[in-house]
Amino acid sequence: MLLLLLGIIVLHVAVLVLLFVSTIVSQWMVGNGHATDLWQNCSTSSSGSIRHCFSSSTNEWLQSVQATMILSIIFSVMSLFLFFCQLFTLTKGGRFYITGFFQILAESNSGHMCSYSLL
Repeated sequence: MLLLLLGIIVLHVAVLVLLFVSTIVSQWMVGNGHATDLWQNCSTSSSGSIRHCFSSSTNEWLQSVQATMILSIIFSVMSLFLFFCQLFTLTKGGRFYITGFFQILAESNSGHMCSYSLL
């Protein structure tokens, strides 16, 4: 049982790390002096010394991807916090319904994010 709890904790932390990295990482698409990520579009001048960055949140679909990424991180953090709270307060044999609900919300938000990014 202890190995199962340790596995669940490792899974929660791995999901959080992956969500943070995929949200924060810059330069998802790079090419010919142009770099694009979730938050900004950057281009380098022909001389290579001046870099111009503009916000990339003008598209509605991109704003929805940004919102679902943030919501997914929030729900995953809440799920991990509730998991630890329930771990120490539930009676033996209790169910982790609240934790599972928030983890499903986090996954459904990241699933919507993936479908938006494929458009």
